[in-house]
Amino acid sequence: MEKLRKKISAVIPVFNEQESLPGMFDELLSVLRGLGADFEVVAVDDGSSDRSWEAIKAGRARYPEIRGIRLGRNFGQTSALSAGISAARGELIVTLDADGQNDPADIPRMIAKLAEGYDLVNGWRKDRKDQWLSRIVPSRIANWLIGKFTGLQLQDFGCTLKVYRAEVLKGIHLYGEMHRMIPALAFWAGARVVETEVRHRPRSGGESKYNLARIFNVFFDLVTIKFFVGYFRRPLHFFGLTGILFSFLGALAYLAMILMKVLSNVDMTGNPLLILGTLFIILGMQAMAMGLLGEIGIRTYYETQGKPTYAIREQIGFEE
Repeated sequence: MEKLRKKISAVIPVFNEQESLPGMFDELLSVLRGLGADFEVVAVDDGSSDRSWEAIKAGRARYPEIRGIRLGRNFGQTSALSAGISAARGELIVTLDADGQNDPADIPRMIAKLAEGYDLVNGWRKDRKDQWLSRIVPSRIANWLIGKFTGLQLQDFGCTLKVYRAEVLKGIHLYGEMHRMIPALAFWAGARVVETEVRHRPRSGGESKYNLARIFNVFFDLVTIKFFVGYFRRPLHFFGLTGILFSFLGALAYLAMILMKVLSNVDMTGNPLLILGTLFIILGMQAMAMGLLGEIGIRTYYETQGKPTYAIREQIGFEE
């Protein structure tokens, strides 16, 4: 079996989860030890304000397989995952949340699914134990948007419980809040992606960090990755199509004004639609162009200088 031959790295982003970590470590280590393979657990404290780092160190004292990374401040889940993935040494990488809602008992079945020839196994929390309005509704909207934009139809892009082949994951550069886009980015790079149902449990402690505002973050990230994957080498196609759309809308506005002049003798030069339409078109195109140019600039900054999107304060378990 592949799962017995390859080393496994479990990467866990942590933010204010001191109550959940001890029990989660016990469950996870029990499952991983039962696989009969070499493994490690990389827990990344993303600038927690509670005693999460102390909980990671206590876990390290109990389990030598645990390694800890403490970031200098709260950089966000994407950066925490990126730090853990960069430090991971396994040929298979498992990611899961620190809040205990993911069930580690699903990991062996997901690894077995990976052995069927897939590069990425995505968890699907079919029966979610979260608040309907603040968690489930935004997730469904985000999943629908991502599927429409990317062409990869998954039920649950936001589920952190995933299993990857390391060579697929390590070639993906993550920025902003694009951790939920990893399956789509891997799919566009040629990876074979499959989804499987996983258990989801109620939160036992701590507070959720998600809300309705994340829908907007998903939309902005989708625009960014769509540009970089589809139009980065031919930006004129992107801006050209946008310009054609706006020109068409402008032509409709001018046609409406001409009809208003002919049929109702409304003064065209004094029509407020002309001023407002022109203003919003200019501002919209400038805002999108500046945003995309800013994305190009920040990626160039990080990639040419080899800079990560996070800063590490201290580490444990990396002495060897």
